[in-house]
Amino acid sequence: MNTRHDVAILGAGIAGSILGAVLARNGAKVLLLDAGTHPRFAIGESTIPYTSVLMKVVAARYDVPEIAHLASFQSVRKHVTGACGVKRNFGFVYQREGQAQRPDEVNQFVIPKMLHTENHLYRQDIDAYMAYTAASYGAVLRQQTRIQDVDIDGSGVTLTTDRGETFQARYVVDASGHRSPVAEHFGLREQPTRFKHHSRSLFTHMVGVTPYDDVMRNPSQYGNPSPWHQGTLHHVFDGGWLWVIPFDNNKGGTNRLCSVGLTLDPRRHPRPDGPPQQEFDEFLSRFPDIAPQFKNARPVREWVSTGRLQYSTTSTVGDRFCITAHAAGFIDALYSRGLTNTLEVVNVLGYRLLDAIRDDDFSRERFAFVEQLEQGLLSANDDLVNSSFIAFRDYGMWNAVFRTWAISTVLGTFHLEGVYDRLRRGGDTGPLREMEHSKYLGSPFPTHDGCNELLRHTTAVSEQVENGTITPQEATRRLFAQLSAADFIPPPLGLDKPGNHFFHATPARMARTVAWARTKAPADIAGTVTHAMRGFAMERVAHGG
Repeated sequence: MNTRHDVAILGAGIAGSILGAVLARNGAKVLLLDAGTHPRFAIGESTIPYTSVLMKVVAARYDVPEIAHLASFQSVRKHVTGACGVKRNFGFVYQREGQAQRPDEVNQFVIPKMLHTENHLYRQDIDAYMAYTAASYGAVLRQQTRIQDVDIDGSGVTLTTDRGETFQARYVVDASGHRSPVAEHFGLREQPTRFKHHSRSLFTHMVGVTPYDDVMRNPSQYGNPSPWHQGTLHHVFDGGWLWVIPFDNNKGGTNRLCSVGLTLDPRRHPRPDGPPQQEFDEFLSRFPDIAPQFKNARPVREWVSTGRLQYSTTSTVGDRFCITAHAAGFIDALYSRGLTNTLEVVNVLGYRLLDAIRDDDFSRERFAFVEQLEQGLLSANDDLVNSSFIAFRDYGMWNAVFRTWAISTVLGTFHLEGVYDRLRRGGDTGPLREMEHSKYLGSPFPTHDGCNELLRHTTAVSEQVENGTITPQEATRRLFAQLSAADFIPPPLGLDKPGNHFFHATPARMARTVAWARTKAPADIAGTVTHAMRGFAMERVAHGG
């Protein structure tokens, strides 16, 4: 191919394809290269409300409505595929090895109805949809094209495949994953990684997984407001967690598969000899209230078993290149932050690339903020996931750390919804640019002092437990004391009460939260809540209820 493209993107998964669609829709000459083909297996299926709002932000900012089609279960079903599952809650069930599950050791975060319904994305359909969307806007899509060499000089980028083909571009974005050709070419992998968290994983897709609601010993004792099978179920235990993400948990669903993965701290649970299925079966034999879910289950594809999941990059941008998404680094799937981080970067990288194409200036300095954001997102996720794994050793402590995550993601979503409302109604990108000057880049709620002090306190207390200077019980006391003292947490949500195991923002509680925001909330949170509620309400009206 003799064409010199503006931007070559390595990796036509969801990250590269969304960026390719954004750039091509706005006039850039995009080359989208992938070593594999669509459709293909991928994990990272569970969405969170912040991610869905961010999808709408990127779709509106760059005029790519197909991205907004991924922002709710209803729109995915209407515009993309019937193979995805619905997500009405995050469920966390605490398990003890060799013991029956205790009904008072559960937590559930129910997605408020006004935020729309989240997704269990069947990634092979979603990724293919976005790749072909990018192509429909003019991106040149080349599959089964593996890049072997990257050469960057002052005039541009030359990419050479393993078959000797060459491609020319003015800039390259590497969204290919762990085996990033750009990271390898420049020797950018951090050895050892700076991340504190340690985990490894084994995962597959299965059929025959029984809903947890159908195998609980005493379902009437739980009181969970939403069925576990209607959301992403996390079985958490000392040293790890297991995910269950069904794709057939909705009326009219066409996909009988269920995503299943076991993530373990290798320092507590070393990788044994033998195949992954044997390790999974041995794990089930130690947890009597998880095993019944999998009595009739069988994998439909080979298990993937990893070494340590965490890796990092010393630098993610340079003259004429950017490394992003899973090419830049990875922490853990626990809080479904992968797609969120990807969209955060697309949001700030897209217009910078369009400006650079216009100005013919692809210097590192122009993209320095992108690196600051990427590294901040990874570090913030590392802190929260590491704290959570430490807390898994004691339910009381986990019960507290769960709330730190819950309130930070809810208030962060509220803040972003207010920003999106201004963008949606009047095309105002000013608030988006203001967010780039946030004090806490990478945080779930990057603009708020109190929330980030709570996050930092959680990290510090958890590390004290890890170091053995305090007990988990003392950590629990300190964390709940901090939650009780936080004047920015809406009282109707009851997050400071250890006995309230369910984050359930019913319409009545939301109404009381709005009343609190208007009369008693601190000024820095009152506007966040009221603007978000107005935005969500106006969206529902615009979409017919």
